[in-house]
Amino acid sequence: MKKKPLVGILMGSESDLPVMEKAEEVLKEMGVPYEIEISSAHRLPEKTAQYAKTARKRGVEVLIAGAGMAAHLAGALASHTTLPVIGVPIKSGALNGADALYSTVQMPPGIPVATVGIDGAKNAAYLACEILSTKYPEMAKRLEDFRSRMRESLEERSKAIKKGKSG
Repeated sequence: MKKKPLVGILMGSESDLPVMEKAEEVLKEMGVPYEIEISSAHRLPEKTAQYAKTARKRGVEVLIAGAGMAAHLAGALASHTTLPVIGVPIKSGALNGADALYSTVQMPPGIPVATVGIDGAKNAAYLACEILSTKYPEMAKRLEDFRSRMRESLEERSKAIKKGKSG
């Protein structure tokens, strides 16, 4: 895989960082080069558009966008690129992220945004890795190894619980 960033992680504000750092952790674990920054759809619209328009030329292949409240960041990015965009609705405000979920998932035809659950930055990163795995066989292997370790861990925990509850 290339050393240049393959994934761009964007967030609407610094308050989104604790959630979006979870995507960063997964990408580090999976060995995926990435870049991360703030780019508000409402407060920095020109920057957001420019980022999306230049991402492919810079080698970025997948975008992950996290935002709360009105959550237009993923859609704003998707409107300026044909790269895959994964939206992460962030729990915030009076509606605890439901508004962000609806804003992210309800895109007009022709401008798709893949959407994960509220605060689902980890799954956004895993989905980005799955997208990359169609081009990079080593990423497919890393995902297979991760899933195998996850299954083994769950089986071990199940045995420990079963042992503790029996007898």
